[in-house]
Amino acid sequence: MPIQHIDLNGRASDYPEALSTYDAKTPVWRVLLYPHRSLPATGFVWVIAILTAGLSVPLFGVFGTAVLWGVLPFLLITIAGTWHLLMRSYRDGQIVEELSLWDDHIALVHVDPKGRRKDWEANPYWVQVNERDEPVKHYLTLKGGPREVELGAFLSADERLSLKHQLEDELRSLAA
Repeated sequence: MPIQHIDLNGRASDYPEALSTYDAKTPVWRVLLYPHRSLPATGFVWVIAILTAGLSVPLFGVFGTAVLWGVLPFLLITIAGTWHLLMRSYRDGQIVEELSLWDDHIALVHVDPKGRRKDWEANPYWVQVNERDEPVKHYLTLKGGPREVELGAFLSADERLSLKHQLEDELRSLAA
């Protein structure tokens, strides 16, 4: 599941790969969000291998003829194109969002595939978790202060809904 809860062991310590920090305090709740990977690395190797083998079968009949040189470039272009598009899909899927919640602070860090970082911070007492069905079902935004930011736009609708309920529960427990 592309929602990873960071176990803070009763707020005893922070984890070293944290994207956000706040006054050297350990957060009450922290979650990492990332896109679902439907094709793991081993699957990628198998897809390329099967594609190459499947496209090579018709070439057996034309080995040793001039036709081979007319067909071979198209085979190589197909394999290279598939490789390129799958690798681009992997790069585009390297989005990470980290949502951290402290007693008096909330932070969202979004890192896109090119490594650009966008930070959003607010007081959790004033944060609103908004849900709407546009542009996608259960689209989530966080509003606190003058800015409204999207949350987990790459997650499935059910995952966004689950995240919304978890976040609202954590915000309610802080307010109590």
